[in-house]
Amino acid sequence: MRIGINALYLIPGGVGGTETYLRCLVAALERLPHGHEIVVFTNRETGALGRQAEVQPVRARIRPWRILYEQMALPAVLRRHGIDVVLNPGFTAPLLADAPQVTVFHDLQHKRHPEFFRWFDLPFWRLLLRASAMRSQRLIAVSEATRRDLIRYYGRDAAVVPHGVEDAFFALAQRREPGDFLLYPSTTHPHKNHERLLRVFAKLREEWPGLRLVLTGVRGFADARVRQAIGGLGLEQAVECRGWTPREELLELYRRARGFVYPSLFEGFGMPVLEAMAAGVPVACSAIEPLEELTGGCALLFHPRDEDDILRALRRLLRGEAPSGGPERARQFTWERTAQKTLAVLEDAYRRKSSS
Repeated sequence: MRIGINALYLIPGGVGGTETYLRCLVAALERLPHGHEIVVFTNRETGALGRQAEVQPVRARIRPWRILYEQMALPAVLRRHGIDVVLNPGFTAPLLADAPQVTVFHDLQHKRHPEFFRWFDLPFWRLLLRASAMRSQRLIAVSEATRRDLIRYYGRDAAVVPHGVEDAFFALAQRREPGDFLLYPSTTHPHKNHERLLRVFAKLREEWPGLRLVLTGVRGFADARVRQAIGGLGLEQAVECRGWTPREELLELYRRARGFVYPSLFEGFGMPVLEAMAAGVPVACSAIEPLEELTGGCALLFHPRDEDDILRALRRLLRGEAPSGGPERARQFTWERTAQKTLAVLEDAYRRKSSS
């Protein structure tokens, strides 16, 4: 079976956790002893990815051109390469493709919280995601919460295939040297709740004056507001905004962080929380469905819209009262398992199409 992976959406350093997901999944799929051939269709920004890559003449940063190419040109490319089944790991599918398709939904934020989207982006999300959900032979949801949303909004069930976590994070748990900072790795989008966290952090500094906050992640739609809030609260010397951070530097931040905080208002999975647990970093995070499902009692939970509740949780974290057991919980999530379950869905989609 020839498996085609539609990686046209990938912008290196520009799409957050879905980049980690794609790269780790491709590597794990190629390690499995399945005998299938995997062809990754990428864009000019990404270049080669995996053992067999087909770089397409399109740039993902020009979204209208990427969408047009995916819908109009990619189906013919897939036919020319004899692709038997297509994996779409980034929400959207080439609707005219002949081969059966499996599309991954990381979340349905555009349905749950459209207020977090720019007005000119919403039509794209509403139209293409619904069409992709309806056109695909099978769907993959990264959490039970996302599966429930797919049933609720599109009437389609999905296989739940959680993300994995890289082995490098587990190695950090034995080499931890906690420093004087809290870590929050996340794109600066509105739903990530940076501004509320900054107000809480300013109060926390009154009790722990030497404490710092390190923010990493792609600079998103709310980046200017986040920087304005830092200045307005007088936190310029206490908050470090690193933007997108190379993996090795991020690993070192996990190793040295005193604690990890994740106040997001909405998530489909929560990969950074899993990484922090694997690294043995004390975790305080939002009490929202995917994170409650993911942490399994190994984190301090707080209401992400309640500043007093966030403050209480961070006080407990700094006093050493965060639950233990993060690495043990995180070991239930491996990229090998993610790849095995993904491959099973792809094989099922191919069988269904062949027998119909």
